[in-house]
Amino acid sequence: MPARVVRLFPEAEAEVVANERWYAQRSPSVATAFLAEVDQAIARIGETPETWPRYRRGTRRFILRRFPFSVVYRIDGDVVYVVAVAHAKRRPEYWRRRKRPARSTA
Repeated sequence: MPARVVRLFPEAEAEVVANERWYAQRSPSVATAFLAEVDQAIARIGETPETWPRYRRGTRRFILRRFPFSVVYRIDGDVVYVVAVAHAKRRPEYWRRRKRPARSTA
């Protein structure tokens, strides 16, 4: 099966940006490594989204190896939606009320 399209919820994208900035203030090389690991996780999820275990509220979770974050996502047909890039120490399920972005008509 070909790789699926992966779309990030706006909030998940904002989490990646905010965390990259946090790491960049401390070490640009660590910030680069963080982005690379998130990008790799998203690529792997797109290739085989059913591989990672079921999590909460109809989601699955890919745990990053080097950083204390998980990529939380939902599979919806041929599209995978990244709901959150969640810090391991943050309140569980803080992302649960996030709604899938409206599909563009363009």
